[in-house]
Amino acid sequence: MAIRVLVSDPLEKQGVEILEAEKEIKVDVKIKLPPEELKKIIKDYDAIVVRSETKVTKDIIQSAPKLKVIGRAGIGLDNVDVKVASQSGVIVMNSPTGNTISTAEHAFSLLLSLSRNIPQADASLKNGKWDRKKFTGVEVYGKTLGIIGLGRIGTEVAKRALSFKMKVMAYDPFLSKERAEELGVESVDLQALFKNADYITVHTPLTDETRNLINKDTIKFLKKSVRIINCARGGIVNENDICDAIQAGLVAGAAFDVYEKEPLSPDSKLTKSDRIITTPHLGASTEEAQINVAIDIANSVRDALLDRGIRNAVNVPSVDAEVLKVMKPYLDLAEKIGLIHAQLAAGAIKKVKITYVGEQLTCQDLTAVTLSMIKGLLSHALEEKVNFVNAMVIAKERGITIVERKTEKMEDFVTLIYVSVETDKGENIIMGTLFTKTEPRIVKINDFYVEAIPKGNMLVIHNDDAPGIIGHIGTLLGDAGINIAGMTFGRVKRGGEAITVLNVDQNIPKEIMEKIGKAKHIKDAKQIKL
Repeated sequence: MAIRVLVSDPLEKQGVEILEAEKEIKVDVKIKLPPEELKKIIKDYDAIVVRSETKVTKDIIQSAPKLKVIGRAGIGLDNVDVKVASQSGVIVMNSPTGNTISTAEHAFSLLLSLSRNIPQADASLKNGKWDRKKFTGVEVYGKTLGIIGLGRIGTEVAKRALSFKMKVMAYDPFLSKERAEELGVESVDLQALFKNADYITVHTPLTDETRNLINKDTIKFLKKSVRIINCARGGIVNENDICDAIQAGLVAGAAFDVYEKEPLSPDSKLTKSDRIITTPHLGASTEEAQINVAIDIANSVRDALLDRGIRNAVNVPSVDAEVLKVMKPYLDLAEKIGLIHAQLAAGAIKKVKITYVGEQLTCQDLTAVTLSMIKGLLSHALEEKVNFVNAMVIAKERGITIVERKTEKMEDFVTLIYVSVETDKGENIIMGTLFTKTEPRIVKINDFYVEAIPKGNMLVIHNDDAPGIIGHIGTLLGDAGINIAGMTFGRVKRGGEAITVLNVDQNIPKEIMEKIGKAKHIKDAKQIKL
């Protein structure tokens, strides 16, 4: 019986031809199916290939008993219920590299357009005016470009800037100074970038840390001649604050390809200023990018269906199915340790040491567990999607050394995953194990033994071991309507340094975190989101 693949969104013919070239695969191209129609026919297919239009929802997935693979021609997976797919044993793949060059070129095109007022001059001339003086621009030669996020796209932007003889500085918590030197850029902290950059371009994901990264408060640190470009995610640059800053003469100009709400409203303040350039999310809109993502996803889906290997899977590693059943709890634990490390660590990560303890672990091939930890560590702050296939490559690109070892016995646990992360500002240690063979627990953070459940929203506090601290924190959270679901404490000695870890039922607002951080005997407080 033939393997059936449904292509439900427009896909370049090169991608369809790759699938059709296999005699074992039968391809049906059915575009713009209503959800109810898709739900009826999906039961007959082993794979579905989509772009952004088709919504692969819980209902669709649960109506597809034969479904093995969901392929997304592009990076974003907002239209795919990855959680339900994972629960149903369906591999979810994307094509994370196909639009790298396209987006980088668009960002640099906007940079040049800002410098020379090209769109404004074009519009003026077509309106019958010849106003050369009004559109006097600036040269990029010798100017400083600040890149926030030096992933694949940021790196390509840097290469183009260097060819224009610009000075490039980059802020990326996962960029080592050695890797920066290889690329010919200067690795700096965010404050230095804000202070010295003539141009700023952002290439990070939208997270709690990057949302409104450039706003009315951070704009105060920028040069008044700065020009800002956002081709990454809407919301990283506060649109209202930038408009106000440009109007007030605090920023020279800005260019946007992505927005907080899309499509952009015609009434948006961004469309009212002649010093702001706007494009309708064109970063990946080139003929070459469309072909590249089609070819990438077609190759990946084909190989997965024909048991030739799994590439660019976002929800499963390349592990034998029977082994995966045993190792899945450890994969989940390792990823959560990585996520916690990413949110606790300060500085650029240089080295990661992973130690596996106990016969149940050490007798297994732990490659997937290591990849899971690295995936958790990197995915929190990187723009590109980190998966089990590319995690190690991305770590290597950033000059991060990964060391793995196994030992039969250490500490007081039958099995243990011990992860040390070394940055240019210090070292953090987190140890985790399983309770009842499936329940993950964090049992040590640096010098402190704890028993923390790595789940949902967590609050990690370093404090003095003094009376009244927990009561005060509980009052602050309670007054804000935030319920404490669990807590654990650790200390080295009575009256010395201690750690408090709380599980809470919802996000803790920034103002409450600030109050906790300023409380008596509190040395540091961080919210962790898993």
